[in-house]
Amino acid sequence: MTPYSAPSPDASGREPAEIQCQLPRSSRSPQRARALLRHQLVEWGIGCDVSLVAELLISELVTNSLLHARVPAGREIGVRIARYDGLLRVEVSDANAARPELREPTAEDEHGRGLALVQALALRWGCCPRRNGIGKATWAELRLPR
Repeated sequence: MTPYSAPSPDASGREPAEIQCQLPRSSRSPQRARALLRHQLVEWGIGCDVSLVAELLISELVTNSLLHARVPAGREIGVRIARYDGLLRVEVSDANAARPELREPTAEDEHGRGLALVQALALRWGCCPRRNGIGKATWAELRLPR
């Protein structure tokens, strides 16, 4: 795992408000993303209720990128975790510009429920062009307790 970037200060200038890292296109990357998220949420003092949902969201977004983003060899997956305006945002970026599609799986389907879970659990979610490069970033936000 590529070390994450130096945290940015939040509006008060006191605490980190964002971390980023690059993960390899590997079956272990969802686990690594969850571990990074757990560590950061502990640092920020964000409790278990939000943490459990955020872990599921980031895991689904990383897995979706691994399974569906067809990209050239060697391209990594970007992970960004940010806290701002009472929200927690988990974001996963890849070099494929194709937007994820929300599906309605049948009862017999073994896969295809990830984005439905994201939609059900997140305050809001979406997809936007990748910040500094080709591809996209898929994100989900949760409201933080006061």
